[in-house]
This record gives sequence, structure tokens and C-alpha cells, in this order.
Amino acid sequence: MTDTRRPIDILLVEDDPADELMTREAFEDNKIGNELHVCRDGQEALDYLYRRGPYADAARPDLILLDLNLPKYDGREVLAQIKSDSDLASIPVVVLTTSAAEEDILRSYALHANAYVTKPVDLDQFMAAIKQIDDFFVQVVRLPPRSFDQQ
Repeated sequence: MTDTRRPIDILLVEDDPADELMTREAFEDNKIGNELHVCRDGQEALDYLYRRGPYADAARPDLILLDLNLPKYDGREVLAQIKSDSDLASIPVVVLTTSAAEEDILRSYALHANAYVTKPVDLDQFMAAIKQIDDFFVQVVRLPPRSFDQQ
């Protein structure tokens, strides 16, 4: 079991403000006390992960929720970069997207996504999906320890 004495840092990479708001509401409604950081495009996500520019002091995420359809670099490019970098590859990545296309699912797993979740369009189902992701990655699995600056 993950040590639940400390909240985990979750990086949400999502360009749709409505989906970001629903994710925040799901965390609040489910009383999820984890730290949610948001990047709105692929470039911003990579800057965050590599601690560039305004993210020089960013906490290393324990979990990444990644949309596929992003501006600048799409989610597939971000996922490929994360999983090809030995310093980032151990961070679990859940693809959280509207796409249910078999091609997207297969490609995401080929790029070593840890899970693929199609966003439910129903608000209650979306909230339940976020809670299930949190329950699984916080209560069930053991996440890798933080490796830089113990943030």
C-alpha cells in the first residue's frame, strides 16, 4: 500500500478548461487530498517535468493524468518523451482522454502508458472514474519513491 500519510503530487495535462474543472471538482467531492498541478499543453508539461522556466521548483509528480489531444506537443509525443527518459519513465502515466479509438489505445500502450481511460461524458461517471484512478494509484499500488529533491 502507498504511504497515505503524505498526499501525492498529480500532474494533470489537460487543455480543456471544462475537463480541468470537472477533475478538480472530482477531487474536491471525493475529498481527495492530493496535490493537483495542471499544465495546459504538451510544451508546458515537458517544461514542468524538466523543471524549466517557471517550473524550476516544480514537484516531481507521483502520477500523470495525460490527455492525448493537446496543443504544441500532443499527448502521444509527451508520453513518448516521458517513457524514453530514464529519469521520468518510472512515473505512472494514465492516458485520460475522450478518444475511444482502438488505434489510440494501442499506440498509448505501445508507448508504455500505465493505463488508458476514456473520459465518460456523464458528470457522475467522470467523477467516479477520477475517484477510481485515485483509489487505485493511492490505495492499491505502491508508487515509486520520489527521486529528485524529495519534493
